[in-house]
Parts: sequence; C-alpha cells; structure tokens
Amino acid sequence: MQMPKPSEADKEHFRAVMPSDPDVVVKPMFGNLGAFVNGNMFAGLFGPTIGVRLSDADRAVLEGSERTVPFGPEERPMGGYTGLPEVWNAEGDGDNARAKAWVAKAYSYAAGLPPKEPKASKPRAKK
Repeated sequence: MQMPKPSEADKEHFRAVMPSDPDVVVKPMFGNLGAFVNGNMFAGLFGPTIGVRLSDADRAVLEGSERTVPFGPEERPMGGYTGLPEVWNAEGDGDNARAKAWVAKAYSYAAGLPPKEPKASKPRAKK
C-alpha cells in the first residue's frame, strides 16, 4: 500500500481549517497529519483529502448532501471518518468556510468523547 504524501499547500489548508482552540493538537502521522482533542482524533489529512470524524447524524447529513469520498487507503478506508469533498481543497468559493464548519462539528463531537489515556510505552528489548 502506497501512502500518499500531502503537499505543503495541503498541509497549510488542513491547518487553516482547524479550530483556533488551545486544546487542538496537530501532529504528524505516517507522513500525513492528524488533529486531536483530548487524545481523540477528529480530523486527518491523507494526501490532499481531509477526513472528519462526526456523529452518526452529522455524517449522514454530510454524506447525503455532498460529494464526499472515503477517507484513508482505497483498499481499507478508515471506519467512522468521511473525506470532505475534494473540490473544497481549491481556494475560493467559500469552500474553506464549509470545510471549517464540518471540521468544527468533528471537533465538537470528539471533544465530547471520553479523553483517551496515553498508551504506556513498551520496554525496549535488551540486545
């Protein structure tokens, strides 16, 4: 499986649509980016595609009204995440505002989930 790499413009667009909240943590993930709140990922970047984690009701609205795409590898998309319409990656036409609105819904949803505890690191094997 080939992991698509986002361009610098893709990364900039991803950061631009994130909520300006100090609890938002954006960090690299497998050459792409993920956005987290309380340890829960609410948005991710996979190549040029932004994926969001929404409530079932919000996901149904988004998928029923827009040309969404699967999020993640084609052969194994991430369950529970919806890829925002690719045309929203283009600048202009208020698409940034639409992407921001859905990312904000994803943030609100994930912020309401129980915080994730950091995984304990495994002891390294002695050589």
